[in-house]
Amino acid sequence: MNRFLKLFAILMIFESPKINSQIVQKTPREIAQISFLSTALLTMEDSNGQPLSLGSGFVIDNGVIATNYHVIENSKGGFIKIIGNPKKYRITGIIEISEKYDLAILKIEGLIAPKLKFGNFSQSEIGDNIYAIGNPRGLEGTFSQGIISGIRDIEGAKMLQITAPISPGSSGGPVLNSNGEVIGVAVASVKNGQNLNFAIPITYLNDLYNNSLKIQKPFSSISKTGEKSVYSNLGDNVITEVIGTSFAWNDNPYMGYYTFTIRNNLDYAIKNVFCLVIFFDKENQPIEVEYVLMNDLVPAKLAKRTERQGRLEPDQVRNLTQSYIIRVLDFEIVD
Repeated sequence: MNRFLKLFAILMIFESPKINSQIVQKTPREIAQISFLSTALLTMEDSNGQPLSLGSGFVIDNGVIATNYHVIENSKGGFIKIIGNPKKYRITGIIEISEKYDLAILKIEGLIAPKLKFGNFSQSEIGDNIYAIGNPRGLEGTFSQGIISGIRDIEGAKMLQITAPISPGSSGGPVLNSNGEVIGVAVASVKNGQNLNFAIPITYLNDLYNNSLKIQKPFSSISKTGEKSVYSNLGDNVITEVIGTSFAWNDNPYMGYYTFTIRNNLDYAIKNVFCLVIFFDKENQPIEVEYVLMNDLVPAKLAKRTERQGRLEPDQVRNLTQSYIIRVLDFEIVD
């Protein structure tokens, strides 16, 4: 009996280093607290300095942020805010882009923030817990839990299918494993009319950054190559499928009230549509901008008109306006 106990004790001694060497998984609260320090809200701007799109990103190096290419596409600049920090940091240039993998790496002026650690994508398995962080409708620090529901092979490229929801404003945000390591970059896409959520494996971002010269280039240097994204078969980016149209002033010519229609071309309902209305004068210069949030449900393949928007006082903008643009910046997908 004593010999058995000694043998058992010896086995425990040899086994204990293996147990101690295992990575202790973090709680969801710990992952959120650590990751928020390195996750950003992106506001991209047009040539007039007006918001063009919203998105998310995360720190991968000193003064360097990663996001989706479609978040910065057609923009002329922009700024970022780290979650929980009111300070804005100007995006000074682009280090590298990949139309093929829908990735962009940006240089940020004066940004000091911890970088997120990259995980090993090859160790990810279906059923693993994951966490997605983003900024839907500009709501900073939205933290969603889910699982890996599929690992797809699309035209020779990998794609993570996840259950954590991703709205357009969360595109470019980090998807993390249970150790708090980034294993994917969130991308908002649809396929076959279903609300499916996908992430680009971190492997592609790691290769893009390591193979870059790490020298910033101006936004004006971006020229589309026409290279087809390997993820195009997933469907168009959902933000392009919701349109603001049919703008009309109200009957009172002395007031700035107006309405417009939100047309939903998706195969599922949406709500909380966040828009930017830009008014231009006869010289095509912007003279005013207004943000509009439509809380109502917009059914699939249908449209809904906004409530009356605008001013109470006699309006100068209306008299000066020759044209307008309605930009849909974000919305919430209804399951």
